[in-house]
Amino acid sequence: MAQETRNAYGEELARLIQKDSNIVVLDADLTKSTKTIEAKKACEERHFNAGIAECNMMGMAAGLAASGKTVFASSFAIFAAGRAFEIIRNSICYPKLNVKVCATHAGLSVGEDGASHQSVEDVAIMRSIPNMQVYVPCDQYETKAIIRHVAKEKGPCYVRLGRGKAEDVYREDTDFKIGRVNVLTEGKDVCLFAMGLMVQEALQAKELLKKEEIDAEVVNVSCIKPIDEQGIIDSVKGHKLAFALEEHSVIGGLYSAVAEVLIKTTGTRLLPIGVNDTFGESGKAKDVLEKYGLTAEHIVSAVKEELLKK
Repeated sequence: MAQETRNAYGEELARLIQKDSNIVVLDADLTKSTKTIEAKKACEERHFNAGIAECNMMGMAAGLAASGKTVFASSFAIFAAGRAFEIIRNSICYPKLNVKVCATHAGLSVGEDGASHQSVEDVAIMRSIPNMQVYVPCDQYETKAIIRHVAKEKGPCYVRLGRGKAEDVYREDTDFKIGRVNVLTEGKDVCLFAMGLMVQEALQAKELLKKEEIDAEVVNVSCIKPIDEQGIIDSVKGHKLAFALEEHSVIGGLYSAVAEVLIKTTGTRLLPIGVNDTFGESGKAKDVLEKYGLTAEHIVSAVKEELLKK
């Protein structure tokens, strides 16, 4: 069943706030969109709307965390990671405070909201800050598992969430090993590292490549920082070609993170499929992703083109 990762976040947060009296939730006037409204319904006295003032919200989060609270702070990714960057850097990450920045509406799949709201830089921004952990779940079940995980973690965490529905990759009873890469399907010809909604596209590409007698391995990388270096190294063993798939700029995101591991350890060639140093544009999410080459069909074409070069 397809569900928005932001909805899964709201559901799990509502459960956690009732279970843990130390959790406080902040939002920047987007309570219904980020789905923190579910936490508000569950425990209104520990949900605070900071208004359209993201920097102030992060300052509030820092203060509450400094007093011992576990704080979840939410807005759209473009505002949470972009507008509030300096407050997150200096007031949350520098003192290593227990704040979980859960940002929704990330990537090109925001669709009609256009380039001003399509954050394709947020992973690069957040993973560059010392002490910050970065997570990108691919479906509702992984989202809930990651939210449970970061609630227990001490220190700053960034969780990237989407607007649209994401098809299920996992099951409700999946035993997640958060922080490790997850090999979804094995394959001998090419390794596809993916994060977020590109995991589903990679799995579709795997099936299309089968028809071309190309065997692809699909690896979900949901923890971008700290990245599972050994898991990445193990995944590319036996592969001379790998791709990093992301609904994010190819600068500073998954491609950069995986390349930083492989350049030190293996001779595997790694190529990016992502947003190529450009802004997005307004349109239906499906059409925008198609135009920017973030589809299973484009993955297939890129893989075949590279394999034919050998």
